[in-house]
Amino acid sequence: MTILLGCGVGFVVWFMARFLAGGFYTVDQNERAVKTRFGRAERVGTATTLDDPIAQSLQDEQRQRYCYPQVRVIRPGGPYFKWPWETVHKVSVATEAMNMATDPEFPSANAEGTVLEAVTKDQLNTGLKGQLRYRISEKNLYAYLFGVKFPIAHVMGYFVSVLRERIANFEAPAPKQLPGDPIAPQVSPAVIGISINDLRKNLSDISDHMSRECASSEARYGIALDASLITGIDPPPDVESALAAINTAYNQVSSDISLAQASADQKIVQSKRAVEIETLKAQAEVEPLTAMAAQLAELKKSGPGVLAAYLRNVRLKLFTQSRRVIQEANHE
Repeated sequence: MTILLGCGVGFVVWFMARFLAGGFYTVDQNERAVKTRFGRAERVGTATTLDDPIAQSLQDEQRQRYCYPQVRVIRPGGPYFKWPWETVHKVSVATEAMNMATDPEFPSANAEGTVLEAVTKDQLNTGLKGQLRYRISEKNLYAYLFGVKFPIAHVMGYFVSVLRERIANFEAPAPKQLPGDPIAPQVSPAVIGISINDLRKNLSDISDHMSRECASSEARYGIALDASLITGIDPPPDVESALAAINTAYNQVSSDISLAQASADQKIVQSKRAVEIETLKAQAEVEPLTAMAAQLAELKKSGPGVLAAYLRNVRLKLFTQSRRVIQEANHE
């Protein structure tokens, strides 16, 4: 009897030490936790992720597929207590950075996770380099913990597929031609592999496009993509030298056209200035005649003999200034 009593007391002490005392836990500042009871996460009523603004990025046919229940999130602090039949799942919500070529399932892929290959619209294999920043969404912890087996692998696969599709179909927007701008040379894209040039010139636009397209990852997989930054696009080695030579020739043509345009603009300005000068000269010669005509018209209004007297006075003034006068003889 004493032995049984001792075993019972020992079991009670072991149970309290093992489960009750060990049932206390804390949550760090950069962590969030979800508690499950017999494998079922504690829900927030009947609310789902469709009731949250993160679901606005989902298309109509995706809303039912990615409808996850909202769970009670345990925020930083403690100590908290859990029963032996309860399990606490902790995740870090700090923003993390990852090379966009990293494959979480196969680390040796993509040149040890350093370069991501993609095909351009003119069938050239390019190497993409860049980084991806992400964080676990506090608003959709159910999807991260229980909805997807390997969430980061799903997000990276989704990101890579969208990026490769964008690279394969990318076309640079046509530059806006303003009046007076020099005419850009027209070169066939098939000749110079213009897609790589376009991609290099529009890296920020591609990054913005990726951020918009991947906005639904928070509602899909519980991981929010904060930003994607593409830092480099490298063509194949055998294409790099040819592309450099073509770009040099293209730049030379653009320079020659700009110089010709500048010379033509200068000549146009000079011609306009010459026309203005000749116009001013003509106006200067016409102005005295116009003034004299107006003066004669006023004199005519004074009487019928005023103009004859005016002409006689003008002639007398000319006679006084002349040294010799030749007058036609009247033979009548």
